[in-house]
Amino acid sequence: MKRPKAMKDSKETQASHSLKEGKDYYIEDGKYVFTEAYHFRRGSCCESSCRHCPYGFKDKLKGKKKV
Repeated sequence: MKRPKAMKDSKETQASHSLKEGKDYYIEDGKYVFTEAYHFRRGSCCESSCRHCPYGFKDKLKGKKKV
């Protein structure tokens, strides 16, 4: 099925969304680790306890008690 015209990405948009190893992520033990720069560009916290979260999500978890 074709995507509606409004949803098609231009080449410029696709290029701006492409990830660059070393800048946006690195691979450690076979897993992708996103950098702080990537998270800032993403624009919001995904609440997945990311190692390089610039939004302080891990700090929020430290204050909560497990039930």
